[in-house]
Amino acid sequence: KKSVFDEYKSVDNLWHKDTIVSFKLPQLDKAKKYDLFVNIRNNNDYPYNNLFLIVSMEQPNKKVVVDTLEYQMANPDGTLMGEGFSDVKLSKLLYKENVSFDLKGDYTVKIQHANRQTGKIVGVDKLKGVTDVGFRIELK
Repeated sequence: KKSVFDEYKSVDNLWHKDTIVSFKLPQLDKAKKYDLFVNIRNNNDYPYNNLFLIVSMEQPNKKVVVDTLEYQMANPDGTLMGEGFSDVKLSKLLYKENVSFDLKGDYTVKIQHANRQTGKIVGVDKLKGVTDVGFRIELK
């Protein structure tokens, strides 16, 4: 698939729960459809099987759509999923399929993690093992 946007921001192997990673999207053809992905680079310091994300998209009319998403990040044996030959893996996580950008103006995507330890109510302050958070848009 052809990528029309692919950008990463570093979170330095310690993603704080209050750190919101933000991407301003390019102007996209409103006649076309796109698939949207959150890309996560993580390494063996990542201590969990799953990753919980809160992803919000602000549209030009200031309407904000918020999704809470869960992705499996490790195999049952604990090895990280994703692509890569070293201990750093890239996971391309589907966020939305078949999206059109009908409104003219700026769209902004904001991503933060919402991981919790099992049985704990308070979220994980600093998520180890995530080095970069990215956002990718592919032409359908």
